[in-house]
Amino acid sequence: MSHAIERTQVFGADWCADCRRTKSWLRRHDVPFVEFDTDADPAMRTRAAEIAGGRTNIPVVVTPEGTVLVEPTNVELAEALAAHGRPRGRSGCR
Repeated sequence: MSHAIERTQVFGADWCADCRRTKSWLRRHDVPFVEFDTDADPAMRTRAAEIAGGRTNIPVVVTPEGTVLVEPTNVELAEALAAHGRPRGRSGCR
């Protein structure tokens, strides 16, 4: 597994509703993230597919610990980021 990253990474596109929902959830929960546009940059599209084990679904989210989530639900985001000091519970799943 690769070394830990400082911020959550989100690979996605502006037209993608799941990508918008994911970024909105991260903002609401004060999770710092860096965004990579898979439409604007073909290299980022390729990188996202590599990270996701060949899957081309977006968003692809990489947590600071290296956990990879593909098209995560809000609950999956809450659970994966709880390990990085983010609160869990009902408020974290909305």
